[in-house]
Amino acid sequence: MGTATNKLSNNMKVTLKIEGMTCASCVGRVEKALKKVDGVQSASVNLATERADIVLDQPVDRQVLVHAIEQSGYDVPANNIELSIKGMTCASCVGRVEKALKAVAGVKEANVNLATERATVSGTANVDALIAAIDKAGYDATEIQASIPDQTEQLEKKDQERAELKRDLILASLLALPVFILEMGSHLIPGVHQLIDQTIGMQNSWYLQFILTTLVLVIPGRRFYQKGFPALFRLAPDMNSLVAVGTSAAYLFSIVATFIPNILPSGTVNVYYEAAAVIVALILLGRFLEAKAKGRTSEAIQRLVSLQAKTAHVLRNGQMVDIAIDQVVAGDIIIVKPGERIPVDGQVTDGKSFVDESMITGEPIPVEKGIGSDVVGGTINQNGTLTFTAVAVGGETMLAQIIRLVEQAQGSKMPIQAVVDKVTLWFVPAVMIAAVLTFLVWLIFGPSPALTFALVNAVAVLIIACPCAMGLATPTSIMVGTGRGAELGVLFRKGEALQLLKDAKVVAVDKTGTLTEGHPVLTDFEVTQFFERDYVLGMVAAVESRSEHPIAKAIVDAAKSENLTLPKVDTFDSVTGMGVCATINGNEEINIGADRYMVQLGIDVAPFVATAQRLGDEGKSPLYVAVDGELAGIIAVADPIKTTTPAAIKALHQLGLKVAMVTGDNARTARAIAKQLGIDEVIAEVLPEGKVSAVKELKAKYGNIAFVGDGINDAPALAEADVGLAIGTGTDVAIESADVVLMSGNLQGVANAIALSKATIGNIHQNLFWAFAYNTMLIPVAAGILYPAYGILMSPIFAAGAMALSSVFVLGNALRLRRFQPPSVSQG
Repeated sequence: MGTATNKLSNNMKVTLKIEGMTCASCVGRVEKALKKVDGVQSASVNLATERADIVLDQPVDRQVLVHAIEQSGYDVPANNIELSIKGMTCASCVGRVEKALKAVAGVKEANVNLATERATVSGTANVDALIAAIDKAGYDATEIQASIPDQTEQLEKKDQERAELKRDLILASLLALPVFILEMGSHLIPGVHQLIDQTIGMQNSWYLQFILTTLVLVIPGRRFYQKGFPALFRLAPDMNSLVAVGTSAAYLFSIVATFIPNILPSGTVNVYYEAAAVIVALILLGRFLEAKAKGRTSEAIQRLVSLQAKTAHVLRNGQMVDIAIDQVVAGDIIIVKPGERIPVDGQVTDGKSFVDESMITGEPIPVEKGIGSDVVGGTINQNGTLTFTAVAVGGETMLAQIIRLVEQAQGSKMPIQAVVDKVTLWFVPAVMIAAVLTFLVWLIFGPSPALTFALVNAVAVLIIACPCAMGLATPTSIMVGTGRGAELGVLFRKGEALQLLKDAKVVAVDKTGTLTEGHPVLTDFEVTQFFERDYVLGMVAAVESRSEHPIAKAIVDAAKSENLTLPKVDTFDSVTGMGVCATINGNEEINIGADRYMVQLGIDVAPFVATAQRLGDEGKSPLYVAVDGELAGIIAVADPIKTTTPAAIKALHQLGLKVAMVTGDNARTARAIAKQLGIDEVIAEVLPEGKVSAVKELKAKYGNIAFVGDGINDAPALAEADVGLAIGTGTDVAIESADVVLMSGNLQGVANAIALSKATIGNIHQNLFWAFAYNTMLIPVAAGILYPAYGILMSPIFAAGAMALSSVFVLGNALRLRRFQPPSVSQG
């Protein structure tokens, strides 16, 4: 391996996978080691995702970071990087490129293919360093970005790890069972010891226990000693160290009692092989169950990855060819047949169909698609054939962005985790000190045989206190919670948003596009008894087709949707501040405008007085239509409230939240909509820059605030709020100003996000209470605090079982979040 370096730029975020961490103290050790590296601004290590997120404030050699992790006793697995190389012409070029790549620090293997003009590099090297090395060798290289992260290798590694644990668990159990029966049998069945003494003899029984226990410790149990003792010698003990020291103490004492009993004080000659063997078996059981449960915590990401199509039907040179998804480029014309997954993001150029977008937005109702519609990779085309142009491919697709956001959220840390990390960093050394003190107190003050009591209780303290549950309590809940959120169309961009959202007291909502559809439509149209509806609407639409105003467009769109034929407009005049006047079909005069325009024309609007009153109460401004001087109809165009909005507002109220509307609309319209929806507070006629002041005002009045907007016009307000939620139809999920992205346009997503936040934080509190209360209560019990009063001592075997149960409980509790259901609105 050469000396080419892997310098990383200022303020760069680096992510490294880490192998070998088993408990919360491991997390603390790795973070401490990384933070000591010059240039590291911050380091956040996650036990559940086995990942370190590092922020740099000056250039740092990537290998220095890797070395720091390895020096603390953990491994950084090799990753595979694919590079496209231009300029190679012969076999000697291949050799030169391979040589250049292998000279880069951190490269374990490099293979270059002349035919495909690709290089596959395995190791821990930085992509920029690899490209620089190839450039120096005289060739051009670019990284080939996979559209979706390939988890195959990672999943295979996890499967292999589980298989090894299962094998070791079975072997340890088979070897430990006879030891347990031989030594503990008489406690369960009277006369077992007498039977052993009369058959093989007690000494031979001890020899057999020695052989079987040695096999347990050397074969399935070796992992604890290979990692535990080096960590202890580095003065950085972890969970493995506790197991290694505890089982070794019981094992070595038993060897002395078996082979050189004369050196032990009278009355202390006894063996504890069963404790060492069964502890290893029970902890392997805990590890195996933990590995299985951990696999299930990342199922959300695996499900998202599985949404991607493997191939695409692409038109090339007039022919339809099937190509791999990573070969699709922007601009390709793609055909999707009924029942197939849409391979990449694009825009429909031909065909009509319904598309199931539930896996992206969480909305169950299929969406109609036609020419001009946007389609999203990973969604399912249902009943028609669609032809579309690829717009976003590879890592730019929405699905790829969603997966990145979910991975970021799963790997992030909440403020609550910082406290846990500080405690657990010192927890293992404190436990070892407690075990030593337990040993000394029992040895000095304990009843006879004092040495036996001292050993058993010290081992019990070491084993009961393994802090696995503490390390898993928070990250596993975050993983499962954020994964469930993604399935519901709620993307948490930051872990702290998941914690802060539950404390929201008020939800401030932008009106246009959030409460409403975001564009005006014809909501009301009535005619007098003397006129035919379609006839009048056709004339009005014909006149309004001359205008570019959004209200005019809404009327024209309504007429087109009803397939009405628009008559010819002969003349068209705009009456400033009043309305419009036109002639149609050569002789019919039509006037459209407000009530004051009709009064000016001498037309009585009394027939529509009740309708006008209702429209006013709904915040709509009516327009009147007159034909040849006679009142013909009344029209209202408005931005309609989304059908899902009333239920969403009700769901927020049921969560105990106040709802405020912040809008640029006039106060009368805003109040009418607020009254209709039951919104608690209205701040109207607000300019975009005034929304920040509105957020501050609401925060001062109510407390923690969540602001819901579209993520573009509302960026300052989203940033000002305690938690900003961007609501939209997912055209761009990477909205930088928002903490939470709601993939659908349904405001119900806000209630879902808040309810999920409450459920996740509640789950974390349960886990932390169990993990800390469990250790706090049971360490004194293991030390023998109940013995003077009640004669109760904790067996090291029970301690091992309880410790294993602790981790499994925390993981099982976190997995309950997978069954989280959005809040349903009670009727009435």
